[in-house]
Amino acid sequence: MVLKNFVKSQLVEVIEWLDDSTDTLVYRFPVAGQEIKMGAQLTVRAGQLAVFVNEGRIADTFEPGRHRLATRNMPTLTKLLSWEHGFTSPFKAEIYFVSARQFTDQKWGTSNSVMMRDPELGPIRLRAFGIYSFKVRDAARFMTNIVSAEGHYTTDEIAGQLRRLIVSGFSDLLAESNIPALDLAAQYDELSDTAKIKLDKEFERHGLELTKLYVENISLPPEVEKMLDKRTSTSMGGGGDLNKFTQFQAAQAMEAAAKNPGGAAGVGIGAGMAMGNAMASSLAKPRAGAPATASCVKCSQPIQDAAPFCQHCGTPQGSTCGKCQTKLPAEAKFCPNCGTRQSSTCSKCESPLTPGAKFCSSCGTASG
Repeated sequence: MVLKNFVKSQLVEVIEWLDDSTDTLVYRFPVAGQEIKMGAQLTVRAGQLAVFVNEGRIADTFEPGRHRLATRNMPTLTKLLSWEHGFTSPFKAEIYFVSARQFTDQKWGTSNSVMMRDPELGPIRLRAFGIYSFKVRDAARFMTNIVSAEGHYTTDEIAGQLRRLIVSGFSDLLAESNIPALDLAAQYDELSDTAKIKLDKEFERHGLELTKLYVENISLPPEVEKMLDKRTSTSMGGGGDLNKFTQFQAAQAMEAAAKNPGGAAGVGIGAGMAMGNAMASSLAKPRAGAPATASCVKCSQPIQDAAPFCQHCGTPQGSTCGKCQTKLPAEAKFCPNCGTRQSSTCSKCESPLTPGAKFCSSCGTASG
């Protein structure tokens, strides 16, 4: 009687998995050296799948529900073990419970920057991260390709592999999209949907389903962000006007100097002044193809070269020396450059004289 009770106690009659974890993907039922009684009750709860394995080979899979184990609902195992119809003896097999529920809020992100050629900024590096959700779609394929002989398998153990899969596909998509970096924030939803479609087949190959994928942020390197901030500040400070930009830069330098009254402040002021002088000099240079300018002999305002009158004060601008072509002040009698006498009329016939002429063109009288 004792021996009979001992043998009976080694037979597994009830098989079920009460999952109280939040991250378990696969759980191996502890059969060990025990034998499973033919006719035992197998309970597969909602969100679970049960997989029977014989000597490393996937046999039968059971969906949610209560099952009484018999040759008719274990066709693969019956064939592998060459059971006859109506087989009633105990048997041994490995039983794995696979969680088929959705695992949400899984993190993904690029560990290294993604190099791409931006149509506006040129070659740049980008980082991206977000979240995704997945679940087991094909328990047998998942067991074969991923789990192997693991007795307890969690989301942490597959997270690294799935992250690499997502990052690889998303990096390729981002490089091919040709979307300017400054416009990416407006395309997060579209990129998320396209990336999910692109990655669906890769997940399916592993017996998984990618249920959701979200892009939360795509960022530039800190140094590039600082340059863009500088560019934005420039626009706010000057609005494209170079004089205002110079003033804005000087104000920035003075503010930095006020915050640091030490030696570095002097350097900041000097740098701001040097920049201002350089920009002022650039403003003074005539543009290529622009008309030459001169200064009014009276008010010193800029006027077009060879203009007879100043458009600011109306003062006649005189002529040029006939010898050295220097611009002459109005009513000048001598050239301020070479000293040539600039008589305006002939002393005999009072005809107008050409500046620098030695004789009157009307009567031949010497102009000296």
